[in-house]
Amino acid sequence: MKLANFDFSHYYTYDELVSYLHEMARAYPHLLHLSTIGQSYSGRDLWLATLTNKQIGTAIVKPGYWIDANTHAGEVTGSAVALYIIYRLLTQYEQDPQITRLLDHYTIYVLPRLAVDGAEKYLTTPYKLRSSVRPYPHPDERDGLYPEDINGDGLILQMRIQDDCGAWKVSEQDPRVMVRREPEEFGGTYYTLLPEGLIRNYDGYDIKPAPILEGMDFNRNYPHQWTPEGQQTGAGHFPFSEPETRAEAEFWHQHRNINGFITYHTYSAVILRPYSTHPDDYFPVEDLEIYKLIAEKGTSHTGYKCISVYHDFRYHPKEVTTGAMDDYGYDHFGWFGFTVELWDAPTAAGIEKKDYVSWFRFHPEADDLKLMRWNDDQLEGKGFISWQPFQHPQLGKVEIGGWNFKAVWQNAPAQYLPELCERQFRFAIAHALMSPLLAIARTEVIPQEGDLYYVVVQLENQGFLPTYTSKKALEREAVRPIEVSLSLPEEVTLISGKQWQEVGHLEGRSNKAFARLAEGTDYRCHLEWVVKAPTRSEIEIVAKAERAGTVSKQILLDDESNPTY
Repeated sequence: MKLANFDFSHYYTYDELVSYLHEMARAYPHLLHLSTIGQSYSGRDLWLATLTNKQIGTAIVKPGYWIDANTHAGEVTGSAVALYIIYRLLTQYEQDPQITRLLDHYTIYVLPRLAVDGAEKYLTTPYKLRSSVRPYPHPDERDGLYPEDINGDGLILQMRIQDDCGAWKVSEQDPRVMVRREPEEFGGTYYTLLPEGLIRNYDGYDIKPAPILEGMDFNRNYPHQWTPEGQQTGAGHFPFSEPETRAEAEFWHQHRNINGFITYHTYSAVILRPYSTHPDDYFPVEDLEIYKLIAEKGTSHTGYKCISVYHDFRYHPKEVTTGAMDDYGYDHFGWFGFTVELWDAPTAAGIEKKDYVSWFRFHPEADDLKLMRWNDDQLEGKGFISWQPFQHPQLGKVEIGGWNFKAVWQNAPAQYLPELCERQFRFAIAHALMSPLLAIARTEVIPQEGDLYYVVVQLENQGFLPTYTSKKALEREAVRPIEVSLSLPEEVTLISGKQWQEVGHLEGRSNKAFARLAEGTDYRCHLEWVVKAPTRSEIEIVAKAERAGTVSKQILLDDESNPTY
């Protein structure tokens, strides 16, 4: 069957996403397997796409790579990129040599949407929320100002109210732009800015924000340095307390072939790497070097700078983010992985931010004016809704307007999606192809007297990373050594050597990336056996590396030396 092209014109709802996944699976049954890893809080299936050439081997016996997206409900650009990656892998197989090699020898796991409940509410209503629709941390709604589409335009924007104590005023250069009132300034017209909404149990005097009803943050619910709600907003009652994050954890535990990952978020147009909780000197030196090398590849493909969360992406200078997925993936499993923040309106408008986080707290008026020009020129003025008077049922005369946050700030406008998706796709496959890859490089059979045969097998790691992935994985004992077994028919007797043995790990090319001198052939090893057997007997060698794949070879015991390569 012919697969429909990927639709860049809008973001897929849950039903559209699931339907397209099944359409791709029907079109490419030899490359794509769909399964569910669990269900969400509201009972929706969490669909996982497993991509590999099934005709060459099953998914679990190949090196694996993990991609997930839409951890946060509103960050639907991530699910678009994840779906696009699946689409491109399938449609370019046997056309693109890199993609063909990837699906022949590796396995790609893609979870296109983790926050399936939250994303559905986000896409089908005016509301915004962080991850889950489960009421948290309070079971019910609390008093105060809560977001609501009070003028019925399908959006929840901002309200501005004239207020002598207000901290904002209208820009003299563009009436749409609100600028900060100077600290010593008096005598003008000033405004208080509030979210568009209503006030629950309003007393007629004080306006306070209501606590968020749906405050769960999946990306604070992982075990690494997890702290409770009082210290980390959105953390959950305990690590993996949510069915969505727990489903991921169970899958990861059962699929030990994963080496690396990307988790897609928005916004800031930047590639983030661990740690959120520790400075760079906490890393094994070798791992930090490799992280930076992979990051350079990410920058070359995407144009995004790669930075440390701890050093360059803290929401508060004296606070750190705990319970994040990328920290857990690296620190617990030793996977090399990144959080990619996919979109940034200021960057698209040509604004260069010196600090990715503090810019949102304070930036010059010139940046806001530049954003307005971008809105007018590139978005046909649709990204900003001009201020309109409205009679608020509780507050009286207000004006409602502001940026369409969902469509412009939190997610990429549709016109930007094709290039964004393609750049991210190229980085993802380059990263996946860095995984270790076990192979049988050579076998040799040398006949001896008395029906004896001397057998030599050479293994090699053809990948960039070592078979243990990282020094952190060794430290955590997260990956088992390579296991080699010898299968013998009844008429064959093992004289010397082990029928089953562990042979440690093999390096890849990564430990040579920074070396001035050759490191030898530590990416290869060989094993020896002596067996007694009738001529023309066959034995089988099986070598299993959890993260580098399983390989096997039938060896014919003949009276002539028969090295094979």
